[in-house]
Amino acid sequence: MTVNELLVRADLTAAALPNGDREVSGVYIGDLLSWVMGRATSGDAWITIMSNRNIAAVATLADTACIILAEGVQPDEGVAELAEQKGINLLLSEVSTYETALRLRDVL
Repeated sequence: MTVNELLVRADLTAAALPNGDREVSGVYIGDLLSWVMGRATSGDAWITIMSNRNIAAVATLADTACIILAEGVQPDEGVAELAEQKGINLLLSEVSTYETALRLRDVL
């Protein structure tokens, strides 16, 4: 499934979508950035509540398909623009991290 398809099927909103055709192959949930760098795998949809610019660096290093900010979290100022520049898909979910994960489970 592509990020574009995930966006629609999981009822998400795009804050940055420079690479919507990127394939999503799994899901990783985590907020400790060093932990995510070592455990998320290429192609994962990464669910987090972290919203600062460091998420762009972590997503690049882990080669995630997208970042999903859960719990209604909005990206810090300039983060969506940075994600766009770096080719990182940044999506938003209004529901809890748990509910976001369940939605992804149901559509992947």
